[in-house]
Amino acid sequence: MPRRREPVPFAFVAEADRFRSNVTPPPPEPASPGRIAGRCLLGLTIVTALVGSLILGMPALTITHSPTETQQSQVSHGR
Repeated sequence: MPRRREPVPFAFVAEADRFRSNVTPPPPEPASPGRIAGRCLLGLTIVTALVGSLILGMPALTITHSPTETQQSQVSHGR
C-alpha cells in the first residue's frame, strides 16, 4: 500500500527523502597535538572555574547565625 503524500510547494523537498547517495564521506582527519592540547586546556579551564565558584560560594551557603546568638548580641549592645 503506497503512502499518500500531501502536496508540497517545492519539488526538491518532496524528492529529498528519495535521494540516497552512494558516496561515502572522507574519514575525519586525526587531531593535531595542538588541537588536543587546546581541548584539554579548555576542559581544565571549565572544571577549574566550576570548582572555584563552588569554593567561593560555599561561605554564602553555610548558616552561621542561630536565633540565640542574635538575641545575645542585641542584649550585649544594650537594646
